[in-house]
Amino acid sequence: MSITSNQGPSSASDSSMDAHRQRELKWVSLMGAVPPAQARKNKKVKKLLMDGSVPSSVRFLVWSYLTDGKAKAIPGVYVQLGKRPRGPALAGVERDIQRSSPDHPHMQSNRASLLSVLHAYLSMVPDIEYSIGRSSSSFLFSPLGLTLISGHLLALSPEEDAFWIFVSIMDSYLRPYFSSNTTQIEVDAALFSRALEANDAQVAKKVLLDLSINPAELCRPWFSTLFVDALPLDYLNRVWDLFLFEGIPFLFRVGLALFHCCRRQVLEAINQESLFDVLNHPSPNWLPPSPDAFIALAYSVKVKDDDVRKQRIKMEAQVKRQTQTPRTKPAASRTLSGPRI
Repeated sequence: MSITSNQGPSSASDSSMDAHRQRELKWVSLMGAVPPAQARKNKKVKKLLMDGSVPSSVRFLVWSYLTDGKAKAIPGVYVQLGKRPRGPALAGVERDIQRSSPDHPHMQSNRASLLSVLHAYLSMVPDIEYSIGRSSSSFLFSPLGLTLISGHLLALSPEEDAFWIFVSIMDSYLRPYFSSNTTQIEVDAALFSRALEANDAQVAKKVLLDLSINPAELCRPWFSTLFVDALPLDYLNRVWDLFLFEGIPFLFRVGLALFHCCRRQVLEAINQESLFDVLNHPSPNWLPPSPDAFIALAYSVKVKDDDVRKQRIKMEAQVKRQTQTPRTKPAASRTLSGPRI
């Protein structure tokens, strides 16, 4: 006598839907029980993040929660910022929306909201200019990440919520990457290059020595866009779920995981152009079979997150000293010293 399962496609779908609803309820309950200001130190929040993907129906609420975006939101401010005269910077935003549309079609469909969000932000934070800086190394100062990050937020969030989440992400993590002062990206690039050497010396030699890539050229396209251009949508959302909890060290993990995924192609690269094509637009076929498998890979690389945080502070101070006495040492990304990560 054969036994057949009564669980057909409909039952499986119902089970999946029930699991989805259960995760929604868990997040709603947790966000109500743990204040946003304590979220990034809470073990229950981390466990729920690690247990699986955040339901798409509440993802923007979770991101707002993890960044404590509502704490920054002042009623009426977004509307008032929108009433300010629009400056020439928005021409650059328009250009980048157009340039990004083939890979990110939602950018064009959300064009009006994207222009409004960036106009409000640039009006509020005048020290960030939407233009290429005067630095001789222009790759160290590119505004495209502002468009890509805010555009991704708008694909999931209502406009004003997207704005305040964006403000929180910029204030907490990314604002130094868009400054004409390149200290932070140089510090992070130096730390990342050491982490790459510790994880894969052969790849590090190929990239940093054989192809003579400045470490900042590796990190800028990834870190200043939060990997929007480098990862498929479901992988990207999962990376953001964890980044907004873990902070900058998690970007190191994602970058090292991508090097692992693209290892063969990196070693076969014949010049800088081919290398950047591999790293900035990796084929989805090179990635692990699921977003959670990619996250597991990121957590498996050799990086001590606390050491990254401590060394960032120490090395930033070192760079500032070098800047004040430029004759003592050359560029930070090539000479910064300190323990390996």
